Amino acid sequence: MDSLIAAAARALAAGDALGALKRVALRDDPPALALRGIAMAQLGEHARARELLKRAARRFGNGHEALAHARCVVAEAEVALAMRDLRGAPGTLAAAAAALDARGDRANALQARLIAVRRLLLLGRLQEAAAELGRLDDATRSDNNDRLPPALRAVAALAAAELAWRSLHTAPAQAALARAHMAAQRAGVPALQAEVAEACAALERPAARRLLPEGREQPLRLAEVEALLASGALVVDACRRGLHGAGATWLPLARRPLLFALARALAEAWPGDADRNALIAHAFRTRRPDETHRARLRVEIGRLRKLAAPLARIEATERGFALVPQRDDEEPDAVDVVVLVPPLDGDRASLLALLADGAAWSTSALALAVGASQRTVQRALVELEAAGRVRAIGQARAQRWLAPPLAGFTTNLLLPAALPLT
Repeated sequence: MDSLIAAAARALAAGDALGALKRVALRDDPPALALRGIAMAQLGEHARARELLKRAARRFGNGHEALAHARCVVAEAEVALAMRDLRGAPGTLAAAAAALDARGDRANALQARLIAVRRLLLLGRLQEAAAELGRLDDATRSDNNDRLPPALRAVAALAAAELAWRSLHTAPAQAALARAHMAAQRAGVPALQAEVAEACAALERPAARRLLPEGREQPLRLAEVEALLASGALVVDACRRGLHGAGATWLPLARRPLLFALARALAEAWPGDADRNALIAHAFRTRRPDETHRARLRVEIGRLRKLAAPLARIEATERGFALVPQRDDEEPDAVDVVVLVPPLDGDRASLLALLADGAAWSTSALALAVGASQRTVQRALVELEAAGRVRAIGQARAQRWLAPPLAGFTTNLLLPAALPLT
């Protein structure tokens, strides 16, 4: 490695992209191409960075320069993640991590695995992300391990914090963020320090709303949402579309929207009962019910009664139906019913939550993240664009979508996610 390449690498490690470019901007050898690609990525020119890194990887090849080739593959995967291009084959990144491990480059192998974890977190695949984090060596993530760069330890702690808060475990999230803060301060990279500060601020913002009587609302932070779910109350969660009861009992209804609509209407009427016509209007979107609607309501209530039996009873009343939470034999006190709603209203809230991170997303990546078809996502984005909520940049396959940051609250509970980890 010549002196200019070494100096450019040191500049990049310190976050000085312009200083690195001054040293290698006019060179076209593979190491210079790789460093130029990383510098362009730090400057936000992701498309150009990806092109340079791909060229460098091809020039290095898989022969005697296999180590440098694997490093370029990892860097290109991180740029793809920043571009929200989630279509890459995970096997390629895993192979690069294995090649780095085999050649003793433990730090970059860990970086590759952390990129895989962050991709899973973006897709809401929390169980898989937890499994991947669990495979990382505990000593590798230890604060006392000085063999790893502080910036890498900060990234690892940020991934652990995101997994914890996406799973509604705020205490582990705060501990991980404290580790990330210490590591970022030692690294001295301003962009990393800003990312840690933003993550810390997100924990203190309202994350959901609790519906109160007379149409009032109470904003809740993530820690308050976690405490509410642990309180033993029957929570009708409109953020994750399901019912949460004592003992972490969870009944997902995201794929049963009609049943969830009925459950929410019954919960909003608690401790009283909900009128049949009101339930029909809420669930079936009609204001002129007839006997067919009433018959369908009885069928759907029967289905909900069967599914919700471990958590609550649904009793028929003279004018409609009432929700009666099940009591614990060990704690015979009355159980409250709470309706938890997202900080944003509307069916497009998950898309806005994903776009609120400030990155430019492709429709294919959004479709992967929300678990919908790409055409469905495209139609939703057109509607949001007409309402002035999002904007598009680029054309055709290079088109990306952006939204202004949603300041004042965190959209954690709107993000696509699996069942909260216990």
